[in-house]
Amino acid sequence: MNWRSVKFDWNRARAFLVTAEEGSLSAAARALDMSQPTLSRQVAALEEELRIALFERGAKGLELTPNGLELLEYVRAMAEAANSLSLAASGQANSIEGNITISATEVMAAFVLPPIIRKLRSAYPGINVEIIASNSASDLRRREADIAIRNFRPTQPDLIARRLGDLHAALYATPSYLAELGHPETLKAFSQAQFLGFATNNDNYLNAMVEHGFQLTDQNFCVRTDDHLVHWEMTKQGVGIGVMTVGIGDIEPAVERILPHQEAFKAEVWLVSHRELKMNLRVRTVYDFLAEELESV
Repeated sequence: MNWRSVKFDWNRARAFLVTAEEGSLSAAARALDMSQPTLSRQVAALEEELRIALFERGAKGLELTPNGLELLEYVRAMAEAANSLSLAASGQANSIEGNITISATEVMAAFVLPPIIRKLRSAYPGINVEIIASNSASDLRRREADIAIRNFRPTQPDLIARRLGDLHAALYATPSYLAELGHPETLKAFSQAQFLGFATNNDNYLNAMVEHGFQLTDQNFCVRTDDHLVHWEMTKQGVGIGVMTVGIGDIEPAVERILPHQEAFKAEVWLVSHRELKMNLRVRTVYDFLAEELESV
């Protein structure tokens, strides 16, 4: 290879890639935590270096030129290679001290993890923890998190996972709301009740309810939110019937199970990390610590 001919600046390529992915200079600048003029200069410098136009102004803002569209796939491949290099290097780290990012659902992050993280910090004070509380799965391959706690088994071959058991959830309501309904004792009797739903994919939730024997329609879901903590607070305030894991719901004095003997909903719990990061002493230490603590919850 003629190394003298390789004068490519990765920072400029990254600026081009993120601008193309985000759709605008302002959004790309926010994503890269830099000023928009700096980003714009990097993109312009890459265009000058390559002697082609990568973007043009269209009716909907920035649009890739044919040349830009062709080069985008090459730059994406470069990003994947850079990410793989970062992962491989991170996997060689032998220090326990440093940062760790854990991704978990809102309910897990708010109700289950706090005492576990307190014990982790007590045992390993040199580890700084960042918690991503989200019901959307973090992309471990892109380093959005080092470790994830998920309710589904990952399928990517470069991820490692350990099943920790099952999560059980039930339906809850305030005693006053159940009194308004006349204290129903059968699934059919809840056909006119108001349930708290989810803004995204509520159809899946409705179908699960129907599979459990409830006779419900879309009209039964009076309030919807994708924030599970808001969902739970609405339940405690008597807005409608909500769902929560039994370990949390059964000890909440403001509510009770709507049908104590009804079969609970069940979901798997998996602890996931990237296979390269599993070789990192800090990640491996936290991974094993979480596994032990969560299996006893």
